[in-house]
Amino acid sequence: MMPNRSGAYGMYAQDAELEQITRTLSQSGFDKQDMCMMVSPGHPIAAIVRENNILNAEREEGGLAAGLMGWLFEFGAVLIPTVGFFIRSKAFLHALVAREGSPILCGNSRALVGLGFSEEDAARFESQLRDFGVLVYVACPQEANAAWAVEIMRRTGAQEPALLGEKALMAAVGRR
Repeated sequence: MMPNRSGAYGMYAQDAELEQITRTLSQSGFDKQDMCMMVSPGHPIAAIVRENNILNAEREEGGLAAGLMGWLFEFGAVLIPTVGFFIRSKAFLHALVAREGSPILCGNSRALVGLGFSEEDAARFESQLRDFGVLVYVACPQEANAAWAVEIMRRTGAQEPALLGEKALMAAVGRR
């Protein structure tokens, strides 16, 4: 878990321009390694990851898939339930995978609980992901930074952008 950190999150529709959203967050001072995305299994990104074999794809398709994979690997974590996950950040690794009975390892999509979401909120967001495209989460060292991230998410079209405060994060740390 990422103790003593706040977070911001927002849900984006399938057609949201994720590259532009994450670029805006990066240009506003947020490190890509502190960003985690949970992508709907029905999202076009999931389809590309699922259907393209980078090594055997035709040159043009392989380049597209390789470019997408390279972009995904820049983030702290990317989760695509039933498809796969990529984790670059040590903090996300501990929050999402290193715990005993880790939901991501068990095939359970409750990985959001590992980030500090309540069981109820995690279930609600995971259910929304069936209709929406992506939940973007940004780990922040301070609540003021998280509030700024929420504002950026609001301006870039996030549905329900909100803070995940230290209390929720600390409660999650206690559940380990």
